[in-house]
Amino acid sequence: MINFEEELKKFHPSLEVEDAEEAIYNQDMTDMADILVRMLQETKAEEE
Repeated sequence: MINFEEELKKFHPSLEVEDAEEAIYNQDMTDMADILVRMLQETKAEEE
């Protein structure tokens, strides 16, 4: 059976849209575009 008191202790309210947006943009995450740019720069540097 569900213990509602225990479940309420675990509850964390969701972020507001502005806070969530800020949390997402402040993460330093590498995506495929970043990887491709880095690979092209390295290839170009090796050719020179």
